[in-house]
Amino acid sequence: MIYSETYYSTNCITRQYKEFGKFMKKLLLLILFVSMAASCNAQSAEEIAEQNGIIDTNSILHPQSIQPKETQIITRILSNYHYEKPGINDSVSAVTFNNYIDNLDHNKLYFLKEDIDRFEKYRFLFDDDLINGNLEPAFDVFNTYKKRLNERMKFIIERLNHKFNYDFEETYDTERKNSDWAENEKDLNEVWRKKLKHEALSSLLNNKDWEKTSEQLSNRYKNFHKIILQYKAEDVYQLFLNSFADALDPHTNYFSPKTAENFKINMSLSLEGIGATLMNENDYTKIVRIIPGGPADGSKKLFENDRIVGVAQGEEEEMVDVIGWRVDDVVQLIRGKKGTKVRLQILRADDTHDMPTDEIIIVRDKIKLEEQAAKKKVFSIDEDGANFKLGVIELPTFYNDFEARSKGDEDFKSTTRDVKRIIGELKEEKVDGIIIDLRDNGGGSLQEAIELTGLFIKDGPVVQVRNSNGLVEIGDDPDPGIFYDGPLAVMVNRNSASASEIFSGAIQDYGRGVVIGERTYGKGTVQNLINLSQFIPANDTKLGQLKLTIAKYYRITGSSTQRLGIIPDILYPTPIDANEYGESSRASALKWDRINSAQFKRFNDFSNIIPEMMKKHAQRIRRNPEFHFLIEEIEEFKENKNKTIYSLNFNTRKAEKEEEEEKRKKREELRQQRIDLKVVDKNEVNTPEIKLDDPLLEEGGRILADLILMSVG
Repeated sequence: MIYSETYYSTNCITRQYKEFGKFMKKLLLLILFVSMAASCNAQSAEEIAEQNGIIDTNSILHPQSIQPKETQIITRILSNYHYEKPGINDSVSAVTFNNYIDNLDHNKLYFLKEDIDRFEKYRFLFDDDLINGNLEPAFDVFNTYKKRLNERMKFIIERLNHKFNYDFEETYDTERKNSDWAENEKDLNEVWRKKLKHEALSSLLNNKDWEKTSEQLSNRYKNFHKIILQYKAEDVYQLFLNSFADALDPHTNYFSPKTAENFKINMSLSLEGIGATLMNENDYTKIVRIIPGGPADGSKKLFENDRIVGVAQGEEEEMVDVIGWRVDDVVQLIRGKKGTKVRLQILRADDTHDMPTDEIIIVRDKIKLEEQAAKKKVFSIDEDGANFKLGVIELPTFYNDFEARSKGDEDFKSTTRDVKRIIGELKEEKVDGIIIDLRDNGGGSLQEAIELTGLFIKDGPVVQVRNSNGLVEIGDDPDPGIFYDGPLAVMVNRNSASASEIFSGAIQDYGRGVVIGERTYGKGTVQNLINLSQFIPANDTKLGQLKLTIAKYYRITGSSTQRLGIIPDILYPTPIDANEYGESSRASALKWDRINSAQFKRFNDFSNIIPEMMKKHAQRIRRNPEFHFLIEEIEEFKENKNKTIYSLNFNTRKAEKEEEEEKRKKREELRQQRIDLKVVDKNEVNTPEIKLDDPLLEEGGRILADLILMSVG
């Protein structure tokens, strides 16, 4: 019986894959990004905790009856149709084991060493368990975790009934990933004593009394533990399957039926929320990306790398402390209907744990498509005695209204159509050059990236796509003409990904313009979504979905963008470490590699002038007060980010906090003085420059001016 079902499932996959092969090009030309903002009602912390039923701290979870069979199907799909066709072996088993333990207890705050020693028998058996559909070991690990959670909760509540002594000197390390597992309950109690003492001190330093501090911390852990205790088999299964999927690559994921529905809503771009992508980092919910056109973007109050420590509904409801919460549960609090307000308590990116938080209000709304559309601005600068009028085209995403296009609507919106119109307007305004601003552009339609590239080159290949069977397809410029042949620059940053990398890489490879900014994200893979219900059609239980990496794309030179990203011709200073954020930071990310170059003809070769342009850029930013401030902020951000060891002495911590606040105050005063001097200097020389609020863009304009001058020379 098992063999027959396996045969049927495999044939379904084969038929699907053959069908997919017929339409490979169409499927590969659509790459979408995901945001953590979906259309649903906001939920209270209590509702989130209780949405799965009544708490039973002693309940033991077991797999659902359908999950073993579902696991076998998933394992076979991944073995045969993942881009790398991985063998499900002891190596994958060990990584899955490490991922699963890390996902449950990243900071080694719950499991004891005896637990980990007992789990070791599973380290090299998870591969066999996945193939055979045996989920009991995975549930054994979770049930042990749940037991340890209960023990921790008892200790936390008891310990917070008594004040801490802050008179003597001791320290706490907030990063325990590389620490040893606690040998016994006594040792773990000591770890938690310091953890709670550290968190309480941070609260006390922000003018909260002990009663409020104790209540806040108690509620934080009660809510967190209550949510975890409410896990159903479906939640445990998703956590374990994603620990397995992540062993293959970061973009292959299993979605439970509930998560799959949210994913569908997310992809529809009919989003209601604040418009931000979130992730967990050391118990904090961190802002990874602000989505252009969303409420957070419009508010100008929330920024990348800020940390959300509290969420409240409306203007009056109580703030819910969310430190230590899973991202999914924080998102549930943040989501809500259009027009409603959400209050966020924010610890800024460059603040230490002790610093005061900011409270902001954001009005939830849909992500407006018109706000994601291409926009233009024009500014003038003086460089080397010459005046330049430059056009900027801001492009938040690569969009295409496929539905309107398929219905024959002649006015359907697309990136290429809008940019072509804007370029026409800029030509009429007689600009000397154009900057395409792709900062924070996470991708979108790859077909639009190909067609947009075609506006700037005469003809030729734009991207190469290689599937798991080694077949390489080339995406060519569909338009044999060139719409704009003038001076061009492309601005990117670490959040520029996917289709953005294809466009900027092609512009760089053709020598069509210079690329400016930070190294890009480095996502060079393509995914397909598979509904698992189709493989067990007679089953009444709704199954989840599998997002599967099926292909890889390459620059026309043959170099993959995977992990490496696009390295700009002129690099800006950045606070982002490629080893901590981006594709290269993910241990399981597919490797960079190279295939044969496509045949293409370069438009220009800037290699002889790039060194001089870099020299002039370095000289300018040394004189630019805004860049001085930017570099100082970067250094402070890195310093605070790397700080993990904190004193637990009240006077020591208070002095450190006051010193940090004074340093920040002086730096802000100095920054304002520098800006005031800069404005005075500009007024004195009476230049026709339009002052920008964006020093990075202004410097991009000066780099483009250098390109114009040197190309003419």
